Amino acid sequence: MRPTFAILRTVVAVGIDAAIVGQLLVSLDVWAGVATGTNLVNFFSFFTIGSNVLAAVVLLIGAVLLLRGDGADPGWFTLLRACAVTYMVVTGIVYNTLLRGIELPQGETLGWSNEVLHLVAPLYLLVDWLFAPGRTPVRAKRLLVVLIFPLAWTAYTLLRGPFVVDEIRGNAFWYPYPFLNPHASDGGYLTVWFYVVLIAVVIAAVGAGVLWLSRREPARTAD
Repeated sequence: MRPTFAILRTVVAVGIDAAIVGQLLVSLDVWAGVATGTNLVNFFSFFTIGSNVLAAVVLLIGAVLLLRGDGADPGWFTLLRACAVTYMVVTGIVYNTLLRGIELPQGETLGWSNEVLHLVAPLYLLVDWLFAPGRTPVRAKRLLVVLIFPLAWTAYTLLRGPFVVDEIRGNAFWYPYPFLNPHASDGGYLTVWFYVVLIAVVIAAVGAGVLWLSRREPARTAD
């Protein structure tokens, strides 16, 4: 079982990296002649990109751990893995319920990359959490650690948005997702905060569920 999941983790990590690079190359072509530096920062400001980068790193570390040992994973890695699983599951939920079919400000969307980052990778991270060997229990109070990145990302996005010029669409602001854009609805910031609270609840619920699952079964150490 350990070699099998090591291979799966490596394959999915490489697929995630390829999907990110593929979308970036398409976006760079769309950005030709405009402020590439700003748009590059914008590209890596998507929650999807940050979550997938973390997921790829976690999967590669996890593959090495599976091949090097036959016991439980170190606690720091299980917590990091729990963070990646939470963010990726939330990415899948939010995209497929709120954003699928909506054009995002990343340039032209690369179809296969989009599916890898928003569907294939989130599903695999969940399956890996449920069935891969080595997982150790994570205490419920660690949920606060899981929430650090989403809270920091939300603050960064809302504070940065009004000061970034969107040269592609000609706006004096830039937000990665329409539900965080106060100019996208009549409700303005009231609508934004509604979605922020809603998604925060979803992240907390998913994170709590991920940690709960870690305590329901002992770490698997089968070969």
